[in-house]
Amino acid sequence: MSKTCVIVGAGQAGAQGAHSLRQGGYEGDIVMLGAEAHPPYQRPPLSKKYLSGEFEAERLWLRPVEFYETNRIDLKVGCAVSSIDREGARVVCANGSEIGYDTLLLATGTRPRALSLPGFDLPGVLPLRTLADVDALRALMEVPRRIVIVGGGYIGLEVAAVARGLGHEVMVLESQARVLNRVVAPELSDFFSTLHTSRGVVLRFGVSAAAVEGDGEAEAVRLTSGERIECDLVLVAVGAVPNTELAQAAGLAVEDGISVDASCRTSDPAIYAAGDCTRFPSARYGRSIRLESVQNAIDQAKAAASAILGQEPTYDPVPWFWSDQYEIKLQIAGLSQMYDETKRIGDPADGSFYIAYLRDDRLLAVDSVSHPRSHMMARRSLGEAWREDLLPAG
Repeated sequence: MSKTCVIVGAGQAGAQGAHSLRQGGYEGDIVMLGAEAHPPYQRPPLSKKYLSGEFEAERLWLRPVEFYETNRIDLKVGCAVSSIDREGARVVCANGSEIGYDTLLLATGTRPRALSLPGFDLPGVLPLRTLADVDALRALMEVPRRIVIVGGGYIGLEVAAVARGLGHEVMVLESQARVLNRVVAPELSDFFSTLHTSRGVVLRFGVSAAAVEGDGEAEAVRLTSGERIECDLVLVAVGAVPNTELAQAAGLAVEDGISVDASCRTSDPAIYAAGDCTRFPSARYGRSIRLESVQNAIDQAKAAASAILGQEPTYDPVPWFWSDQYEIKLQIAGLSQMYDETKRIGDPADGSFYIAYLRDDRLLAVDSVSHPRSHMMARRSLGEAWREDLLPAG
């Protein structure tokens, strides 16, 4: 009897999982369920080239639409899953249909962190996660706008760069003392602050939004201090939360992500999970971690497919990420949390340098600013033993 693997989620991880299963010789049925109305697409360009108009939607597709039919992947778009019946081994969709599974792969991703504050549901207040989000934002940016971005992380700064390039007024509100506060060293925060202010972005630190005010649409952001900042458009970019509700309601282990083992199995041996929604054990870092990146979505989905095919992978990657802001590319290898020392190689004034993060003289991570060679060296070095060629004397 033919077996069925159901994949919940049609993003990068879901699409890679389906592809890897077929590539690995899976002969059963593969059903991929996506809540959005589009085929699987790339998310990183959304806040960059797609928002700026350089990319049309079709350039975002991960695979041509014909790929799924050719590879016998039953892709159902606009099909949200409302529950998992583990005892009956089936998923229940929001439209009432039910699909049985022998194996289930959860690739449910993340969603933007919402701000439950007055006025944040007004028209003109937007998140940025999906293609539909960016389409709505692009439409509003067809005329000059005064844009307030709540959050000075990667998404907020990437949108700020695009918006300034299109001629909009931009102010970024960051509750912390610097941009990218949780993920980079102060020296790198200073570099990006200088970059953005030199292009006309107004950065405000140590401030928090209390409400959005407006008569039927966003007209101003009111801060907790009482200050009122007039605007036409508000982007909320305060991070993301994993979509774990389906897993939790089904009784699977969840802890800021769907808990999986090194082979991507959940607490139910018939159910696997991959991508941004998962938390997995890392011997490399001595703790469980959750990653939000294309690299993790692709590589963990490959590992999950391998496990479904009967192998025993051990997923413990060297994470890497990137961010494009104006002409500057930031590439990150490793995780820098818990560092006790940094070393900078190169001059920020030249626009090309890198920062190495260490703990007890052990390399943890490298942030490369328009310096691709150091990024590739870092990924290689972090995957092997300590190497000193990234840290020249002096």
